[in-house]
Amino acid sequence: MKTIITTRNAPAPIGPYNQAVLAGNTLYTSGQIAFDPKTGQLILDDIKMETAQVMKNLKAVLETANMTFENVVKSSIFISNMDDFTKINEIYGSYFDDSNAPARETIQVARLPKDVNVEISMIAVK
Repeated sequence: MKTIITTRNAPAPIGPYNQAVLAGNTLYTSGQIAFDPKTGQLILDDIKMETAQVMKNLKAVLETANMTFENVVKSSIFISNMDDFTKINEIYGSYFDDSNAPARETIQVARLPKDVNVEISMIAVK
């Protein structure tokens, strides 16, 4: 059995998918990009601001499922330029305690939706 997780505090899907799916005690988030759900605008001016918006969107999805970043067991980070890794990692890392940070991979890709610079998805467990 699965439960669809939806919140107005994160961007609405732009395709045939949901913000997240809860299957049992496991939450699978869709990749989030830097859409500001209040304005509908993309934040692309600065990679740190862009990453912060992505994390805010993920936080909203997690909270809707009654979870926090402490519940995250796996993250996937897709970036368009590996030279931005340090700046992205600085913002991403501020949301986790090193002692219980999730497993993660960071992958440089040729292109991301809406030509954003970073997209992050997560798996969390209650």
